[in-house]
Amino acid sequence: MSLDDYTFPHSRLRRRITTPDRTPLVLIACGSFSPITFLHLRMFEMAADYARFNTEFEVVGAYLSCVGDAYKKTGLVKAEHRINMCSLAVAQSSWISVDPWEALHEEYLETAKVLDHFHHEINEVLGGVETPEGRKQCRIALLAGADLIQTMSTPGVWADKDIEYILRNFGAFIVERSGTDIDEALSTLQTYKSNIFVIQQLVQNDISSTKIRLFRRRDMSIRYLVPEPVVNYIEEHDLYEEDGAASTGSGSGDKRKPGESKGVAGPSSAG
Repeated sequence: MSLDDYTFPHSRLRRRITTPDRTPLVLIACGSFSPITFLHLRMFEMAADYARFNTEFEVVGAYLSCVGDAYKKTGLVKAEHRINMCSLAVAQSSWISVDPWEALHEEYLETAKVLDHFHHEINEVLGGVETPEGRKQCRIALLAGADLIQTMSTPGVWADKDIEYILRNFGAFIVERSGTDIDEALSTLQTYKSNIFVIQQLVQNDISSTKIRLFRRRDMSIRYLVPEPVVNYIEEHDLYEEDGAASTGSGSGDKRKPGESKGVAGPSSAG
């Protein structure tokens, strides 16, 4: 796919809500997703529960937006692979979609521009969402881990104008992550506190893409840390094996499944 034949994916976007006093909300997770993990997916579910019980928003959809290859981050495999892995990961979801628009650009796009893209496609092109009181524009909000908000508080990482633009016009749903002091991360962002929603992790999960890549380099199992179709895709395309390790079985007749630990003797076809 290229930008020339790109169309905005909206088949999973709910186009109508029945509660007139609620504001439709679309959650946008921007990131490398190299690879996508269960924590990335779990953040959407946590944010939807939080919005339902603690806000006046009603979630009508969500999107994963992969950064392009120009981001040049360590461990970043080609955008084509990351888009494919994200698509496999949400294949069974009824409301989370993958939008390849950002990743299809040759140049790096700031997060503010990506959120503008979603606002344009959902609220201007599609016309928002129908409600009992007429059409409403969707609130577009950034979904991220607390480590991202921490980078917003670090001088020189984000442009001040981008932080202001994102938090004033869109807002953010932030999931607490172990190792990040959320109060410290928010200390310099108090001006926008009404647009920042902090979600507590009731079940602690510190899976990260960095750890998945490390396990692959060390020839360790990644099963049950990322969705099974993603495990299979990683194995099939030999991704994240910078040290030349391969986590598939190498012996004749080895029937281990992709990603399984070599610490367990694989069943042999020999009698």
